Amino acid sequence: MKISYNWLKQFINIDWDSQKTGELLTDLGLEVEGIDTYESVKGGLEGIVVGHVLSCEKHQNADRLKVTLVDIGEGDPIQIVCGAPNVAKGQKVLVATVGSTLYTKEGEAWKIKKGKIRGEESRGMICAEDELGLGDSHDGIMVLDESLVPGTLASEVFDIEKDEVFEIGLTPNRADAMSHYGVARDLKAGLKQKEINKELITPAVSQFNVDNRSLKIDVDVEDSSLAPRYCGITINNLIVQPSPNWLKNRLKAIGLTPKNNVVDATNYVLHELGQPLHAFDANKIKGGKIRVKTMPKGTKFTTLDGIERELHEDDLMICDSEKPMCIAGVFGGLNSGVTENTTSIFLESAYFDPVSIRKSAKRHGLNTDASFRFERGIDIENVEYALKRAALLIKEIAGGDITSDIVDLYPHKQKDFEVFLAFEKINKLIGQEIPKDTIKSILVSLDIKVKNVTEAGMGLSVPSYRVDVQRQVDVIEEILRVYGYNNIDFSQKLNASIASTTIYEDHKIQFTIGNLLASKGFYEIMTNSLTSPEYNELLEGSIKNTDSVSILNPLSSDLSVLRKASIFSTLEAVAHNINRKRQNLKLFEFGKTYTQQNNERLEHKYLSVLLTGESGDNSWTAPTKPSDFFQLKSIVETVLTRLGINNPTSSPDESQLFSEGLSLKSDQKELVSFGMVKTSILKHFDIKQNVFYADFKWDTILDILKKSNIVFKEISKYPEVKRDFALLLDQDVTFKELHEIGFKTEKKLLKNINLFDVYQGKNLPEGKKSYAITFTLQDSNGTLTDKQIDKIMSKLQHNYERELNAELR
Repeated sequence: MKISYNWLKQFINIDWDSQKTGELLTDLGLEVEGIDTYESVKGGLEGIVVGHVLSCEKHQNADRLKVTLVDIGEGDPIQIVCGAPNVAKGQKVLVATVGSTLYTKEGEAWKIKKGKIRGEESRGMICAEDELGLGDSHDGIMVLDESLVPGTLASEVFDIEKDEVFEIGLTPNRADAMSHYGVARDLKAGLKQKEINKELITPAVSQFNVDNRSLKIDVDVEDSSLAPRYCGITINNLIVQPSPNWLKNRLKAIGLTPKNNVVDATNYVLHELGQPLHAFDANKIKGGKIRVKTMPKGTKFTTLDGIERELHEDDLMICDSEKPMCIAGVFGGLNSGVTENTTSIFLESAYFDPVSIRKSAKRHGLNTDASFRFERGIDIENVEYALKRAALLIKEIAGGDITSDIVDLYPHKQKDFEVFLAFEKINKLIGQEIPKDTIKSILVSLDIKVKNVTEAGMGLSVPSYRVDVQRQVDVIEEILRVYGYNNIDFSQKLNASIASTTIYEDHKIQFTIGNLLASKGFYEIMTNSLTSPEYNELLEGSIKNTDSVSILNPLSSDLSVLRKASIFSTLEAVAHNINRKRQNLKLFEFGKTYTQQNNERLEHKYLSVLLTGESGDNSWTAPTKPSDFFQLKSIVETVLTRLGINNPTSSPDESQLFSEGLSLKSDQKELVSFGMVKTSILKHFDIKQNVFYADFKWDTILDILKKSNIVFKEISKYPEVKRDFALLLDQDVTFKELHEIGFKTEKKLLKNINLFDVYQGKNLPEGKKSYAITFTLQDSNGTLTDKQIDKIMSKLQHNYERELNAELR
């Protein structure tokens, strides 16, 4: 939110520099994020002076140029070459002296330099109004009043506004500070705490009166819960034209573009008092009546931006007797607003239900200055005052007469909030005792009335504009921010609560596995839980058959449901990186998926791991290779091993996400499914390289871990022994079968079985393959003898030959 310092000073007489004022506003909770300088003319006409043209002769080497001699009030006259057709002897003109800076319409700076033009020296520039930012004309140079003295600064001739603008990071709860008056109100309270008493200067409306009653427009509000207060008035015989410079400068300083005097007046009052207003062309109001109501769903309505929109049945509309004219509190209609031909207006000032406005603004993707304030809650008691202020301002700058009484539909007057404030609660929350007189002084400075005082506390009445102060703690927050957070003493002791947790806490396990994956070159990602419903069509099986959790007010159709599967958010991240030349990716994410079954919404935690592209950087010592299924399988098994989950059973994956995939289970519960993602799914994301993906069912893993017991074993001090077999096997024999038979044969001394070579092809019988396997043996109670080793190896060979028809090569 932008706040003009010059504008702010109209409400409170303060002579501090902007930096000091910004610091006080920040201490009050209105954080000043920056202070910018505004100039109504960029550069402030610095270096531009009044000159007197003493002579004007035709340039000898150019037909369209003239050589002038100009007195600029400093010593001898200077020679300037000028191309303007209207330059002549005796004129008083504006001269940009050597070294001064001018600005283009786009804001680009260029400096005036001494030089030669077609052989003639030129020591400055005689300027047109567009070259100085004083207008748009470029027909010729500006000719000034003859009475001006040469050398007079241009900034003294023209009314140049210089201002400093605060950029305030307003928190959503501070609806009361969404105006210059609101900020001034806070500033007054802060100054009083520093024993600087200042009075607020409010715009006077005492001169408001009805000139005649020649133009009456009736108002009908069908649902007062959506429009608790609605005011309006008519103004006739006005002239729509550009606003005066002072008004333009106020709006430009805070980043607004002036339109015309009527629209600018409503915008001015909005940013002055925080009350949105809207002006309708009275001649376009059919039937002479305003109706505040909702319209049937699907009603077409074209807004000021020229876009035709379909109305929702809950959108509150401002209508005449035939058609809608405005989305209440959000955006005006194309055919009912003020134009250069408007001569009479109906001026609206209202209080609309914040929830209704917020939903309408979201539905139509509109965020206006009016909706910004309405949806946070404005001051319902300020509605009529702001209307009078705007009406008088319009009369001042556009003329006209007030031609009706104020229509004020306010059936249920809003009462101030009643709060009891306990002194003990103040001291407990703040941690320091604040004198009761100071508390009372702060509350009074914030317009919070103290109705009664007891030993226990105070009964308070909070004004209607403080919609965020409804509880005792809210009042204490107000006291503290005005008293000053910096004035609270530091405690000499530190109090802390020690949390009692177990090793199976989710965040601890996530941290452990996250570090493990990061150590292996993986990067953690965080993706959006909101996704497109189109992705559901890519799913098959049980996931597809569950219902999606839809968003009631989606930002767009592409973000309208919560994700049912983790893979699609991750593939979006992969596609984003690949499109930016990052093809080699190792990613992981902890997150949640969401489904709805039997009207019950369910959340499921997951860990996703993804590999794509090359497995590492290419090097002359170790050429890289593409990521593959077995690299992912190794990562999956490493994660499970680190979690203490050993020897899960495997089976082909049935999720149909993978063209090749496995599912690992423990006690018939799926732990993880992983494999190579189907090309048909990758094609939807325009990914043209293989992607290997693992989906860990994190909830299941946590349940298993909580039920498991950690068993510690002493590390054996006796050496391990390794023996190798080269086995000739049938093609359909898997290493898993070898592994299971091995441990079934020797359960005590066999510690590990490792496959280190596979051979198929030349010199082997058809339908055969060769596996080279290492067996690791170890006894924790003694050193193994050759006899023991040979006996075990013999049993292994016998069982492999008997059960798998294996041959020892």
